[in-house]
Amino acid sequence: MKTRCDWPGTDPLYLSYHDEEWGVPERDGKALFGKLVLDGFQAGLSWITILRRREGFRIVFENFDPQRLAKWGPAKIEKALVDDRIIRSRAKVESTIGNARAYLAMAETGEDFSTFIWSATNGKPIVNRWKGRSQVPAETAESRALAKALKSRGFKFCGPVIVYAFMQACGLVNDHYVDCFRHSECRRK
Repeated sequence: MKTRCDWPGTDPLYLSYHDEEWGVPERDGKALFGKLVLDGFQAGLSWITILRRREGFRIVFENFDPQRLAKWGPAKIEKALVDDRIIRSRAKVESTIGNARAYLAMAETGEDFSTFIWSATNGKPIVNRWKGRSQVPAETAESRALAKALKSRGFKFCGPVIVYAFMQACGLVNDHYVDCFRHSECRRK
C-alpha cells in the first residue's frame, strides 16, 4: 500500500488528482492561467467542490483561453451565471474575464506568464519536507510577493492564500508530505 498525504481522504477523484496532478511542475502559461482561475473560484469553498466541476469550468470558460475570455461581454457573463456546471459567482466570473485581459496585457508587453509565475521561486520548485498537515503553511513570503505582483498587473481573486494553493497545485512548491510516495516523484519532474 502506498503512503500518501492524508488530505485527499478516500474520494477516488481526489486520490487521482493527488496521485497524478497535484505538485507536478506546470510550465505552460495557458495551463497556469487556467489553474489560477480555478484556484480563484475555490475561495471560500473546498477544492473537491471545484475539482468535481472542473470539466464544466473548462467548457463554460472556453478551455480557459485568455484570447476568447477577454472578448466576453455582458451577455456571455450572464449566460455563465446561470450555468450550473460552474460556481455562479458574479465577482468570480467577472474576475476571470478581467484576469484574461491582464494575462493578454502582460503578453502585449512581452512578459511571459509562465516565466513571471516561476520567478516567484527563482524558476525551480521549492521542496519542502513537511511531515503532516499541521506543518504546511496557508501562505508564505513567496505567495505574498506573487499575489502582490499579480494584483499590480490587474489580477483579482489572487490573495496570498489562494496563490499558495495555486503554487502547491502547479508544483512551484512540493508540499507532498515527505513520506508520501509523490514527494520524491515530484522532485524528479
